[in-house]
Amino acid sequence: MITRRLGRPQAQDWVRWGFVAVPMFAAMPRANTLSWILIGITLALSLPLLWIFGTGGRRWLPVVTVTVIAAAGTLWAIVPNSWASVTMFSTTFFVVLWLSKLPIILAVGIDLAAISFWAGYHHAWEGALPTYAIVAVIVLLGLNRRTRLARIEQTELALARAQTATEEHARAAALAERARIARELHDVLAHSLAGLSLNLQGARLMLVRDGASPDAVTQIERAQKLASEGLAEARKAVAALREDAVPVERTIADLLTAYRLDSGARADLTIEGEPRELDPAVGTALVRAVQEALANTRKHAAQAEVDVTLDYGGGSVALTVADRQGRRPPDAPAAGYGLRGMSERVALLDGRFESGPGEDGWRIHLTVPA
Repeated sequence: MITRRLGRPQAQDWVRWGFVAVPMFAAMPRANTLSWILIGITLALSLPLLWIFGTGGRRWLPVVTVTVIAAAGTLWAIVPNSWASVTMFSTTFFVVLWLSKLPIILAVGIDLAAISFWAGYHHAWEGALPTYAIVAVIVLLGLNRRTRLARIEQTELALARAQTATEEHARAAALAERARIARELHDVLAHSLAGLSLNLQGARLMLVRDGASPDAVTQIERAQKLASEGLAEARKAVAALREDAVPVERTIADLLTAYRLDSGARADLTIEGEPRELDPAVGTALVRAVQEALANTRKHAAQAEVDVTLDYGGGSVALTVADRQGRRPPDAPAAGYGLRGMSERVALLDGRFESGPGEDGWRIHLTVPA
């Protein structure tokens, strides 16, 4: 069933109302008591048709239209040469055009009954056959128009779907291109800057060893700082370009690279098991744990070596971060906000979190389902 939105009557609504109401006004001069009742019923029911006809959303719409057809048909049968047949036939056309099968059958049945009553009441059976033919033509026209409107609607729907598919394809192509650029930035620019920063650090150490002037050492340190800042900006650009998530192991490797550049100490990542795509919440928890652990190492054990192990198990993933201070650190009097936040984040994922001193440094271990 074709539907349209309720609202202020449009031009076609007034035209349809005119086909219903004008014949009623034309029948008034010759109306008797029964005719006035039928005219009143038809005109009263014609007003709602200005708003509801064609919406298909009102349960009483079929009742209204069928009643209009019945009243107009009766008026046409009892008032000779009236225009009430126009009301009956036009309303039948719109019923065929807009409503479901049962109202159509009722409308056509009432039309045929009204024609038969008219022919018997006026003894004009010779004119009944052409009138029956008019009903058939009206039904065929309505069905043809209904089919055409349905075809137009299907075409518009197909065009809308094609437009949506085209937009989705363009969006997917744009995302793929952005991901490619992000990979290039990460694999080429970020790695180059990381290597440049490491080489500058080596050059700075050589200059210090060879007793170079402080100005030369300062220039190398400044260049190393610029390389580190460039690496950080490259990471931000990659994060902004990529719609898909950066693999957790790559993000952790970048954090360890930044730690090596800042401290000059060794920082290694070991991956066990087969890496796989993780839930964003799990990946965030792992990355935040590494960030917090490295921040604590910088604060409490500057230039300590760091070992990070990422273990992909069957139904979980485990992360271990251990710094190598060369001695057993003292027990912390109470967990700081960083460790507490890590513990709460892991608990929300139904995981386990452990943190404490080891034989030669501080160790953080967490396991989350994944």
